[in-house]
Amino acid sequence: MARYKHPSKKKRLAKHAKQTRWAPFWTVLKIFGKNRKIHPGRKTHVKRHWRRRKTRA
Repeated sequence: MARYKHPSKKKRLAKHAKQTRWAPFWTVLKIFGKNRKIHPGRKTHVKRHWRRRKTRA
């Protein structure tokens, strides 16, 4: 990738980076209850890793 990114492309890349973060822990408690131990990564919107699946940004 180029050293200097265009601001619009940088904005799109930032959006993709935010989509792959884990969900907040309180959303897991709200959805499943406090007795079930579920990883916050299961409730993320988009599951993508920089090596496996590329974006079309």
